[in-house]
Amino acid sequence: MKFATKAIHAGQEPDPTTGAVMTPIYQTSTYWQKSPGDNKGYEYSRGTNPTRKALEDCLAALENAKYGLAFSSGMGATDAVLKLLQPGDEVITGNDLYGGSYRIFTKIFTKYGIKFHFLDLSKPENMLPYINDKTKLVWIETPTNPTMQIIDIEGVAKITKEKNLILTVDNTFASPYLQNPIDLGADIVMHSVTKYIGGHSDVVMGALVTNDEQLYKDLWFIYNACGATPGPQDSFLVLRGIKTLHLRMKAHCENGERIAHYLKTHPKVDKIYWPGFEDHPNHDVAKRQMRGFGGMISITLKGADLQETFRISSNFKVFTLAESLGGVESLINHPATMTHGSIPKEEREKVGVTDNLLRLSVGVEDIDDLLEDLENALK
Repeated sequence: MKFATKAIHAGQEPDPTTGAVMTPIYQTSTYWQKSPGDNKGYEYSRGTNPTRKALEDCLAALENAKYGLAFSSGMGATDAVLKLLQPGDEVITGNDLYGGSYRIFTKIFTKYGIKFHFLDLSKPENMLPYINDKTKLVWIETPTNPTMQIIDIEGVAKITKEKNLILTVDNTFASPYLQNPIDLGADIVMHSVTKYIGGHSDVVMGALVTNDEQLYKDLWFIYNACGATPGPQDSFLVLRGIKTLHLRMKAHCENGERIAHYLKTHPKVDKIYWPGFEDHPNHDVAKRQMRGFGGMISITLKGADLQETFRISSNFKVFTLAESLGGVESLINHPATMTHGSIPKEEREKVGVTDNLLRLSVGVEDIDDLLEDLENALK
């Protein structure tokens, strides 16, 4: 199946009881057993639920993978991957990360003896000096949040396979529509399903997909044992959102390109981060591993201090000042005080997350309204 067909049909068969075309919401916590252990494949909804299973199969299909797991949040999914590790293990990751990932790495898992190396991974070989017999996991985002760094997934995967390391790729910013890390050599793909996959800012959810049966079994054990699993209502909403993912992503990309070109020459904009520009670092890599450049754009405001940045960010009428991204509505975010507030100032500023940086999640509204809103807000 092509992507659009998978988005609408993968994992979803007519309900065997009623023939319902849409996957029912199985709002149940437990299931009848004919005798102890003799059941219809479901025992207790923390571990398995038919609505969630349909979603997981769909997510796996979208990433060209065999196995999918849905979690109650993206951080729940991230937590499960890190629980594959043991005290003393080491992780290599990027120096530009979602603030929640940085927080769970440094504030939670370092307490259990896991060491993290935050590196510039614009060149895969930059990780080589940090790999030793304690290294077990490489965790990358691409494009990164919020400076849109592009990391060569295939190049990193070549090294991780040689060194027998687990490569996990946070594919949230690209979505499965634009990028499929499994095809490029990743072992695990993580999504904050809250974002583009759900697409309507009405669900908080995460997901992991993999082709590795043993990794799937290990992750499923953690998923069931620790219980960060979503309910059937949220699973139903995401299944519904996925059906328009391909349509939404086309619109996000089209609007994003128009806005990126408008902002690139705007007198109030100092720097712009969008991987579609030829002068964007690793643009050639983005062009090779992505099928479009997405609707995420970050800018720094020329000569603006924190007060002026706040004034401008509060001046929008169509863009909504809010956390998150990837919904049909356009959002504007101030990473230094919102999504990346948990990262120390000196650390975030090293990679360009300054007080005058704003992140735009370009939605699917009429482009003329979005451009007019930008023009008025940036006065």
